[in-house]
Amino acid sequence: MREISGRVRPFSDALHLFELTVVRAAWHDGRVTGDLVALPDDYPQLLEQLKQTIAESRWRAQRVVNTELVAMYWQIGRSILDQQQAEGWGTRVIDRLSTDLRKAFPQMRGLSRSNLFYMRSFAGTWPEDAIVQQAVGRLPWGHITVLLDKLENQDDRNWYAAAAAEHGWSRNVLLNQIMSRLHTRVGAAPSNFREQLPAADSELAQQLTRDPYVLDFLDLTGPAAEKDLEDALMARLQDFLLELGHGFAFVGRQYRFAVDGDEFYIDLLFFHIPQGRYVVIELKVGRFAPEHAGKLGFYVAWVDENLRDHDRHSPTVGILLCAGRNDNVVRYSLAGSDQPLAVADYTYEALPAAIRAAVPTEAELVAALDEIEAEVERPQD
Repeated sequence: MREISGRVRPFSDALHLFELTVVRAAWHDGRVTGDLVALPDDYPQLLEQLKQTIAESRWRAQRVVNTELVAMYWQIGRSILDQQQAEGWGTRVIDRLSTDLRKAFPQMRGLSRSNLFYMRSFAGTWPEDAIVQQAVGRLPWGHITVLLDKLENQDDRNWYAAAAAEHGWSRNVLLNQIMSRLHTRVGAAPSNFREQLPAADSELAQQLTRDPYVLDFLDLTGPAAEKDLEDALMARLQDFLLELGHGFAFVGRQYRFAVDGDEFYIDLLFFHIPQGRYVVIELKVGRFAPEHAGKLGFYVAWVDENLRDHDRHSPTVGILLCAGRNDNVVRYSLAGSDQPLAVADYTYEALPAAIRAAVPTEAELVAALDEIEAEVERPQD
């Protein structure tokens, strides 16, 4: 409490009076400051325009800096590679080179021994013009080291480099896509798109599919009911959108519609923004059955007629996710449908069954470690 104008006022009242005094003084001097400036009507638009200009300029500057850094790393790697080939340099020379470079540039990061080896691998993997002409030159250095570490095939490296540059993947997302072998899954689901869609559109729609869809982020370890699977997908919607692919927007879950008083519910409804089309997704916890295609085709037909803007949107497609299938049953079922449908497996195990069988369980690892520890502690004769 403070004494103001001969009576007691709360501090908030005193602060208000002080602000009024400042405002009056400012108006008296013919000036207004701070948030009290009378702004023109188009000020918000100007502010947004300038913010966008600054953001774009900063982004272009970062691109230039990244390109120069990657080019410098390639030059260092090329020099090391040439000397090793001409003079037979060993790893000890690279160790010394790292030490001396860090002494010469103590504030500079990225001159460690391991990074010099990455530079050498980089120069031996991509030609110099790739920095300007190929997607790898637009990636941060950390992404390039992932490509070098995790992939042996050059075509695969170029595929993931292009995808990462196009979609703006983080390093962790790139690593996850490599580990789930995305390049083998994109567009791999059996479909009737070629028969039901125009040629150019069928190729685009096919690229929306994966086979299988890897849902290991759900932390499900055994059989699950369809509702449980759907609940888990909605709880991890961001991860599911990433697995679906670039450009998917979520429209609704259990999307309700009625036909002459009969109600129906679509499991998951999405809209693919780049292609401008609705995508109906149905989930089945068991193996594919022919009647699944009929139900999905019915949903696709309704969405295409009632939600799609035929002047602006591409034809609606449906994707059925199931926990196994007989490919011949799928082929006959899709041949009998007049709606564009695809059928894909899903798995929520990160590794294929054969590899999982070869990997020791947690209990087996603990037992092995206990045995090693006991062996170390056992007195020697």
